[in-house]
Amino acid sequence: MKSPDDLFPSMSIAALRARYRAGSLTPAQLVDAIAARTSGDDPHHAWIRPLSRAEMMRYADALEGRDMDTLPLYGVPFAIKDNIDLAGIPTTAACPAYAYTPTASAAVVARLIAAGAIPIGKTNLDQFATGLSGQRSPHGACRNALDRRYASGGSSSGSAVSVALGLAAFSLGTDTAGSGRVPAAFHGLIGLKPTKGVLSTLGVVPACKSLDCVSIFARSASDAQCVFDAARGVTAEDPYAREFQPPQTSAPLATQASLRGVRFGVPRASQLEFFGDASYAHAFDAALTCLRAAGAELIEIDFEPFLATARLLYEGPWVAERLAAIREFVDTQPDALHPVIREIIGGAARWSAADAFAAFDRLAFLRMQAADVWQRIDAIVTPTSATTATVDELEADPIRVNSRFGYYTNFVNLLDLSALAVPAGVCTVGKHAGLPFGVTFVARAHEDAMLLDLARAWLDESNEIDKIDERAAVPTFAHDATAVRPGESHGRH
Repeated sequence: MKSPDDLFPSMSIAALRARYRAGSLTPAQLVDAIAARTSGDDPHHAWIRPLSRAEMMRYADALEGRDMDTLPLYGVPFAIKDNIDLAGIPTTAACPAYAYTPTASAAVVARLIAAGAIPIGKTNLDQFATGLSGQRSPHGACRNALDRRYASGGSSSGSAVSVALGLAAFSLGTDTAGSGRVPAAFHGLIGLKPTKGVLSTLGVVPACKSLDCVSIFARSASDAQCVFDAARGVTAEDPYAREFQPPQTSAPLATQASLRGVRFGVPRASQLEFFGDASYAHAFDAALTCLRAAGAELIEIDFEPFLATARLLYEGPWVAERLAAIREFVDTQPDALHPVIREIIGGAARWSAADAFAAFDRLAFLRMQAADVWQRIDAIVTPTSATTATVDELEADPIRVNSRFGYYTNFVNLLDLSALAVPAGVCTVGKHAGLPFGVTFVARAHEDAMLLDLARAWLDESNEIDKIDERAAVPTFAHDATAVRPGESHGRH
């Protein structure tokens, strides 16, 4: 009899579909294998509520007799951040006292299930999606899948870990300040932060409702594209939804998988910040060298309008929007909040309506300044995070260390931009040598497809990235502190 490990394919959508079509795997067999993995120990604290075998099997059984050609995600397993509703399964936002059981799935989840995808569980997160570390959860600090001494990144921590461990082909996160990009960088994954509103947030516990996005973690740009295409669409009841309207003019990579001639804006050297992390500084220099070698044009830009916008997110009245989202709960059960979350959200009451309008005026001015940059470039490239940190370092200084992760991410939604985190090899020097490094491509709203084209070209042009099928090799659970390090079980970079 085959063991569950024997049944596990490479966790890419193409590989799964090929095995289903060949008859060497069925959705029911895959569910059995996943259930065997998720029902055991969870040393990474990735899950809040994995689905049982019976719960997953209902979705697999619904695929029987269906035509694969009509279901782009036929039998593809995915994980869901536990601030996104799945019908019949509690949503907690990592706060047990807040839990409720929805009768309907979030709009984006319903679309993915309709496309044939199989949900496998609800994942751990920074409570109420407030944080970039993955440490602020009563279910335990979510540990990095590649090295459990390190932060997983957040707030969509468990969603990234589930894909990095090979349990899910893709996962859903949310991204208000970088929550769908930082965990991707820390795990060598693709992290798509789409244009606001093109993936409905109906059925998502709000963080900042006017800024929130549903994000996608995947192992390849092609998989992210497939999920994005299946998930997007306007939901009538969602006041923040918008139609995806890609530009009519051809994107730089519309007809060829090449970075030649693509104009990337790069912050001035004086505006780059790594907080003393030589590992990340060296890795970003190496990524820029790779872009130049691929024929891309690097154009220095004034990054100050973007940095000033980023500061508004947590140093301005948008923190009050986090309070507004859960104010009744905070007023009645303040002690149910994680201490760090209580400190952040509790301080939001100091902002007045006058403060908010002044901040809106400031943001309008910064948007005007930032808009000038786009006249000369096709995309911006930055590190995804300025640095990384161990769990111990985060626990010792949770707010300051966490804030460093958002240096290059916090401006994106306030400026209504799209962004894509992509792997960029590993750190080769310094204290983080051997850990993944990632860059982010940023573009204007509705240029998501162009970003995915850039990622495909980048992953093909860069000698640092192995082929997709090799990257999709499924690691087994390991219990030592340095399990599944880059270059070992994954065999990438």
